[in-house]
Amino acid sequence: MSTSLTFRHELKYYVNYHQYILIAQRLRRCMNLDPHANASGEYHIRSIYLDDVTNKALQEKQAGVSDREKFRIRMYNQCDEVIHVEKKIKRNIYVAKVKEAIPRATLNKLLQFDYSVLDGTNSRLLKEVRYEMKNRLLRPKVIVDYIREAYTARTGNVRITFDKDLRTGLHKTNPYDEGLYTVKALDEPLYIMEVKYDEYIPSYICDIVQMNGLQRQSASKYTICRKYNKTNSWEDQ
Repeated sequence: MSTSLTFRHELKYYVNYHQYILIAQRLRRCMNLDPHANASGEYHIRSIYLDDVTNKALQEKQAGVSDREKFRIRMYNQCDEVIHVEKKIKRNIYVAKVKEAIPRATLNKLLQFDYSVLDGTNSRLLKEVRYEMKNRLLRPKVIVDYIREAYTARTGNVRITFDKDLRTGLHKTNPYDEGLYTVKALDEPLYIMEVKYDEYIPSYICDIVQMNGLQRQSASKYTICRKYNKTNSWEDQ
């Protein structure tokens, strides 16, 4: 593992509405709601996931490759004030993330496959994105859309999130397209609960999370949403 990255545990579970209510009620008593959330304790996330001409990120996830990486562009609450290019890195059971802010104008160029907008960047991450777009035909593949409810521990670096109403953009990859129509990506009314922590998670939080005998799942939002996009070649998008 690189010393420049902070790797954490990331555990994922599917929970139904009843399980969500029970767990969330208990979390509110011992954890804080994310300060960036609205009055309802939620915020909207929209991500554009990118993959190369061979769909490497998708194929490695489906094959269960333990060391893998994927790129995405993320924005919040359907506005363009904050746009991040992100790279998520998995090394066995640990996960790290690096990100770089970009303006809306840069995003527009990248959506047109114009990686020259990154010429001369000093960002290591954006240099890598430019290389991948030029040499491996990294392209936007799918939009992943959901509402997040997040909790942070009052002590220690622990974060628990519920991702609700998972949706995907239907055959579009521009997050600001006025004609963008999203469809539900999960057939059942399920939420995805993620538990992120460093080396230690307090026992009282662990007890809450483990209630109802929940079983860990892979629960990749990218993989789930790709099933609605049958296009395997970027030329057809």
